[in-house]
Amino acid sequence: MEKDYNKFRLFIGSCLALLVTSLTFAMRAKIEEVFGPVSDGGIFGLSKEAIGWAFGPAFWGFTVAMVAGGFLIDIVKTKSVVWAAFVLHLIGAVAFIMAKDKETLFLANIFIGLGNGCVEAAFNPLIATIYPKNKTTMLNRFHVWFPGGIVIGSLLAYFMMDTMNISWQIYVGILFLPLAIYGVLFFGQKIPETERVSSGITYKGMLNAIGAPITLITSMALMLLLAIGIISFPDGWMYLAVIGAVICISALEALIVRKTSMIFPVMFTFMLLTASTELVTTQWVNALLAGAGVSQMLMLALITGIMAVGRFFAGGLIHRLNPVGVLLMSSVFSAIGIYALSTVEAPMMVIVASVLFAIGVCYFWPTMLGFVAEYIPKSGALGLSLLGGAGMVSVAMFLPVMGRIMEENNEKVALQSIGILPVILIIGFVILYSVYGKKKPEDIN
Repeated sequence: MEKDYNKFRLFIGSCLALLVTSLTFAMRAKIEEVFGPVSDGGIFGLSKEAIGWAFGPAFWGFTVAMVAGGFLIDIVKTKSVVWAAFVLHLIGAVAFIMAKDKETLFLANIFIGLGNGCVEAAFNPLIATIYPKNKTTMLNRFHVWFPGGIVIGSLLAYFMMDTMNISWQIYVGILFLPLAIYGVLFFGQKIPETERVSSGITYKGMLNAIGAPITLITSMALMLLLAIGIISFPDGWMYLAVIGAVICISALEALIVRKTSMIFPVMFTFMLLTASTELVTTQWVNALLAGAGVSQMLMLALITGIMAVGRFFAGGLIHRLNPVGVLLMSSVFSAIGIYALSTVEAPMMVIVASVLFAIGVCYFWPTMLGFVAEYIPKSGALGLSLLGGAGMVSVAMFLPVMGRIMEENNEKVALQSIGILPVILIIGFVILYSVYGKKKPEDIN
């Protein structure tokens, strides 16, 4: 099978596609300043809650594309999803440069979010397929380029916009470079079918491995409506009640209706919290560290640089602790880091707290995907897509909430609020570790 395609070229192209995705995250963190209130130096005068709303499609669009891609990738083939990502990224980049108000920024983020979702829908199962014996390690190395791209984007923002006063449109135009290169790398290449198809697992078998597909997809639709603002909850953290309801109802579907395991719905629920801990905090870093006496973009570069290095060398740590042990360690460091950021004042202590936070969130996303790929392989591309989609839709829900908390209170209160999530995760991963801590994938599959 390996002779039929160029594994190295596919991996490098996949990394560059993820680089485009990650650059958009760094750019939003900086562009938030450009679109923000005029009193804070912004050009377009949007409130923080309005910016959170305009950025939301980058996350729920991501979710829509990932879930649709997970269902369709084995029908339309991975190659089609790869090129859909390219076209959507291209349209989104053009629209981003042309954005002038919250509506056009919203539209740009729809295309960017859909493109980013197609990247995850196509390339996570592709990496798992071309590296079947080393999934978690190679998914971590692939996901090096998420924080790696944010490092690049953050440093470029600092030097281009903060130091050289280059326009934000030229800064955003950098997206076209990796976009063009990954288009060239994939042009004319043979791309293998997903591991589920090649191993003969049926579509029904995939749904059973997911455990509660109807509940999970319905809950994602509900969270999507919350993110868009079509429905709403009272102010506060009522969103956590939605997450609690998901785990309860999915248990009924998995255990009683389908008579199968609850492990995928559990990981789905954890993904809602791990993704929000990482991405809500980093997307609001410009505002959260506004009074810390340090350059916010350099701090974002520091945080994501640590994440990139950690992911590249993740193999040894995963071998020693197993994926669940790594996730438990990550939760502890995340909780300590966020709490420290909410209390310290001196710039040097802000740097120390940021390092702790970076170590914490470093392994969350790829190790969650790696656990599912290794311990629940029958869930296939759909399993990886649902997990990634869950992460992004939860971020879309919590972004405006964080914006509102900052406006009604302050940055310290907002950080303490998001710090609740890793505390919940510590409890969850302790329980999960008691079951999976000493198990290897071959003991389960």
